[in-house]
Amino acid sequence: MRVCLMVEGQEGVSWEQWLSLALACGEAGLEGLFRSDHYLSFGHPRERQALDAWTTLAGLAHATDRIKLGTLVSPATFRHPSVLAKSVATVDQISSGRVELGLGTGWNEAEHKAYGFPFPAMRERFALFTEQAEIIHRSWHPEPFDFHGEHYTIEGLDALPKPVQSPHPNFIVGGQGGTRSVAVAARWADEYNTNFAGPEECARRRARLDHACERLGRPQLPFSLMTGCVVGEDRDDLLRRAAMLMDLRGQDGDAAAWLDGLPDVMITGTIDEAAERLARLEKAGVDRAMMQMQAHEDVEMVHVLGRLAQTVA
Repeated sequence: MRVCLMVEGQEGVSWEQWLSLALACGEAGLEGLFRSDHYLSFGHPRERQALDAWTTLAGLAHATDRIKLGTLVSPATFRHPSVLAKSVATVDQISSGRVELGLGTGWNEAEHKAYGFPFPAMRERFALFTEQAEIIHRSWHPEPFDFHGEHYTIEGLDALPKPVQSPHPNFIVGGQGGTRSVAVAARWADEYNTNFAGPEECARRRARLDHACERLGRPQLPFSLMTGCVVGEDRDDLLRRAAMLMDLRGQDGDAAAWLDGLPDVMITGTIDEAAERLARLEKAGVDRAMMQMQAHEDVEMVHVLGRLAQTVA
């Protein structure tokens, strides 16, 4: 099982904190650092800043030399696909080939309204997402191409420079395992990412993805999971980190009881307990875990996850 850090960048993460987290990921031996791509905090839009995802990743690409960097996931509603493909190729150049792109349909209507982005119905957002997946994929390849879709028209595009990675950066489609999203992944993606699912549900989503790939004659795609986590070196450390999260959320009470009340799909416990949960997910078909850390000032937690990654490697 491969393990990466996932950070909700819209929840007030400063540049200094991003840099500390990225450097800690490298020191801890984590495979990569992924971030959300949102412009508005979910619960505190007037108190918490949100640095732009791809500009942040460009800076981190220059400041690091080993870890993979990417989004989980960039909404198709935020950027024209040619601009997004160009941004990814640029960060791939800066990082010497360490960038990954996660793409999704977009879902947070509030931030679209706040920033003036159109937020069409799901049917149209999915159509945008589908066309973007093809345009981005083809933008990274050597041949010039045309595209005439319902939402985008491309004429003779040969987007230079191409990414460093060959044939292209890892392209992740995000979704809930539905028929449409796995079909897009099977056609254009290199990996499928889902979120907040237990072993049984992961196995079902993985099976739908495998069937979609089989229908197109493609090999199975890697299947990854993004999920929340609270992990400690031991029980005392776990309770301390739980109390830290409770304080961050403005919640009072007993840390042990709070932990017991968290959704079963989260990875919680000591390193050994978390390793057991990841082992069950791996048996269900999960190849990589993106561990969502909400207390972004807790840099030591990155090192705890690094020790977890070594345990499950």
